[in-house]
Amino acid sequence: MSARAGETFDIARAVADIDALLTAPLPAAGPTEAHGDPVTGEWTVTTGQGFRIVPLWEGASPDDGADEAEEAAEAQLAALVGELEARWGGHHRVAVHVALLLREHGEPASVPALFEALLDEDCYGDLSAWGPVSAQGRWVAVSVGHSDGDAPLVMAAVVSDRPIVAPDPPPWL
Repeated sequence: MSARAGETFDIARAVADIDALLTAPLPAAGPTEAHGDPVTGEWTVTTGQGFRIVPLWEGASPDDGADEAEEAAEAQLAALVGELEARWGGHHRVAVHVALLLREHGEPASVPALFEALLDEDCYGDLSAWGPVSAQGRWVAVSVGHSDGDAPLVMAAVVSDRPIVAPDPPPWL
């Protein structure tokens, strides 16, 4: 669970969170680290080599009424993507499933740290990405998804100091 559990989606807050990410420090090196709220332990941020990921919103588990919950989450993401496109123009789609398949087939060395971090936080949804969007050459991406029917839907934002692109698919894919 993330620190955003139980909050109502607020597009203005989500955009403000992304703006804050654009100026936040990004580690140049070191391990990927997920951090949680000191009281609840719920996920608040993951940092790694050149990136930062934060939850923007967390919905209930779509287990009951899965179609309606997923449709509502996708509509919220579409509204956020629309706001970001008004700033930065069209986005490009970055598939996360390639990283998941590489991980599941025992090829974790082929999975970039950013994608490992997304998968570790159950952020399985494809990314809508832009970049570079700042004078510092930063890239931004947003997604919504969940790992399975019991997991809550999570909308997350990524900021990276390098291009956000999917890992190369293996030859067997």
